[in-house]
Amino acid sequence: MARLAQTAGLTDIQQEILSTVRDFVDKEIIPVATELEHRDEYPQAIVDGLKELGLFGLMIPEEYGGLGESLLTYALCVEEIARGWMSVSGIINTHFIVAYMLKQHGTQEQKDYFLPKMAAGEIRGAFSMSEPGLGSDVSAITSKAVRDGDEFILNGQKMWLTNGGTSSLVAVLVRSDEGHPEGTAPHKSMTTFLVEKEPGFGEVRPGLTIPGKIDKMGYKGVDTTELIMDGLRIPADRVLGGVTGRGFYQMMDGVEVGRVNVAARGCGVAQRAFELGVQYAQQRHTFGKPIAQHQAIQFKLAEMATKVEAAHAMMVNAARKKDSGERNDLEAGMAKYLASEYCKEVVEDAFRIHGGYGFSKEYEIERLYREAPMLLIGEGTAEIQKMIIGRRLLEEYRFQG
Repeated sequence: MARLAQTAGLTDIQQEILSTVRDFVDKEIIPVATELEHRDEYPQAIVDGLKELGLFGLMIPEEYGGLGESLLTYALCVEEIARGWMSVSGIINTHFIVAYMLKQHGTQEQKDYFLPKMAAGEIRGAFSMSEPGLGSDVSAITSKAVRDGDEFILNGQKMWLTNGGTSSLVAVLVRSDEGHPEGTAPHKSMTTFLVEKEPGFGEVRPGLTIPGKIDKMGYKGVDTTELIMDGLRIPADRVLGGVTGRGFYQMMDGVEVGRVNVAARGCGVAQRAFELGVQYAQQRHTFGKPIAQHQAIQFKLAEMATKVEAAHAMMVNAARKKDSGERNDLEAGMAKYLASEYCKEVVEDAFRIHGGYGFSKEYEIERLYREAPMLLIGEGTAEIQKMIIGRRLLEEYRFQG
C-alpha cells in the first residue's frame, strides 16, 4: 500500500525537494526531537541543517537568492517537518510569513535589502499582531505609532511572538492615526512596521525589550515571547510598503497563507500520530494476539487514516488555490479548521492505542498529545475559521429572492 497523504501532480523538482526534506526529518529530527523538547532546547543544529537545505528561502524568488517555489511545495515541506517535530515547522513558518509579506507588499528597496538575507537565513523573521488583552479581536489593538519627523515612535505591548528571541526582524502591527481622522474604521488605521533587532532577550535595541520565553505546555524548543515597545524609534522607510494604514490587509494576507501552513502542520502531526499508533498496535499483545487484530483497534486505525487523508487533501487544495492567484480564504479556513480538529482526534486515538504507556514521557505520543492543542488556536481559533467560512459561503450562495 502507498504511504498515506500522497500528492498527485507534483513535478520532479517538487518530488526531489520533498524526498530530501523527508530524509532529513527521519535522520536529523525524529531521533532527537523528544529529548530536545523535554529540555525545551532550541534546535540549533536542526535549524542550521534547514538553512543548508535552502528552506529559509524556499518561496523567496530566485532573483533574491531563493528557490522561488510555490506555496504548495512549501506546505508539503512543512507537513514533513511537523511530522518530525512541530516546533521546527513553527520556526520556519514565522520567517516565511514575513518574507511573503515583504515579497507581496514591500517597497523595492525593502525587498532588495531584506529578501536576499532572509533567503540565506542570515535574517530570521517573526511577526506580531496579538496583544495581552486582544485574543481574536485584531481591531482592538492598542499599541500605537506616532510620527516624529522622519521617524515613528512606537509604544505598546505585544504577545505570542514565535521566534521572538531568535529573530532579527519582526513585522509588528500597530495603530497609526497619521492621515486617518478620528472615527476611521480600526482596520484602516493600522500599519505594519519592519523592526530590526539583535537576537536574544532583554533590551535588544533602544526602546525594545524581549522579556524572555513564555513557559508553555507544549510547542517547546521554539521561543515564544512578549515584545515591549517603550519609545521605540523606527525610520519611516521601515513602514511595510512605504504607506501607513495598510497594515491590517498586509497582515491578513500573511495570515491567510499562515493558515495553510497551520493546516500542513496539523497534517504532519496527525501522520506521525498514525504512524506511532499503527506501529504500536502491531507490537503490543493482549489476549494472545497483537492488539491490531482486535476489531476495535482496526476501527480506530481506519478512522485515523481517513482523517489524515481528508485533512491532507483539503490542505493541498487550499495551497493550490492560493498559488493560482485566486482568493483562498474559504479554502484556507476550511483546511485549517479541519486539519487542526482532525489532528487533535488522531493524536488522541493514538494516545488511547498506547494505553498507559501513552502517559509516559518515554513514548513519543506523549509529546504529540501536548503539541496538538496549539493548532486549535494558532492563526485563528476554530470559531474564527467558522466565521470566515460562514461569511464566504453566504457571499457565494446569496439568496436572490
